[in-house]
Order: sequence, then structure tokens, then C-alpha cells
Amino acid sequence: MIKKVMFTSSPIGELCLAEKDGKICDIAPKERRARKDFILEKTPLLLEAEKQLSQYFKGERKKFDLPLLLEGTPFQIKIWQNLIKIPYGQTVSYAELAENAGSKKAARAAGNANNKNPILIVVPCHRVIGADGKLSGFACGTDKKKFLLALELYFKD
Repeated sequence: MIKKVMFTSSPIGELCLAEKDGKICDIAPKERRARKDFILEKTPLLLEAEKQLSQYFKGERKKFDLPLLLEGTPFQIKIWQNLIKIPYGQTVSYAELAENAGSKKAARAAGNANNKNPILIVVPCHRVIGADGKLSGFACGTDKKKFLLALELYFKD
């Protein structure tokens, strides 16, 4: 099925929201969006995703309620499912992420899966940091990762 796509502004730049088969399959920086196999359409689901992201950026939403389509290898999907479990305003290391996914010695593989996460913010890959507490890669840049973590700390209960 062809993806339906819309673009929205956010504090971390313009984002591309995509749905496939009635589920959110992609939230990425506009410039990272593949330019093929999609149609521009503001569907009810994409508008709801835009609304929930807006609420998140205002500190009004700490959990997302959207149907997600996670497409990847079984290991990637396991990592992404564990990302969703990281509480708002908290961080884990890549090693902790791997351990939580049942692969204690796979920190590097967990980092690679984290890097391939297609659904930014909703699947909060920005909450994973180095064991030394340093911020590392993020699709929008580490400055945006720092912003998201600071935003969550500011609005944390």
C-alpha cells in the first residue's frame, strides 16, 4: 500500500508524518523523507498524530495514543517496542536498552536499531544516551535530542 503523507512544523523543524494501512509508519525530518511511493493527504490519523505531537511539545501529552506500524527486523522491532517503555523524562543507556530487550551483550546492535527507528518522538529513541551520559546520534541532530530531553525534564511531573 502507498503511504499517505503530510508535513507539519515543530520546534525541532518540519516533520514528515506518514501512515500506511491505517497506522503511523514514519515520523521523520522532512529532509530525511524518501521522495517516492507516497501521496500527500491529510488523513484523520495524520491530523491526530499532528495534534498529539503539538500537545507533546506544549508539555500537555506524555504518552502517545496512536496505532503504529513498526516495520523492521525482529530485533529492531523488539528494540523499538522497548523504546516505547522508557518513561517520559527519563533516559537509558544503549546497554540498558539491549538488556531490557533481552540481549544483554548487544548494546552496539541496540544502538544500530535505535538509529533506524522510523517513528521519532512517538517511539522515543531520543531517550537513549551513552553509558557516560553523553548524547549521541539522532536523526534531527544532537542539538534537537538535547532540546527534547530538556523539554521532557521541564514538563516532567
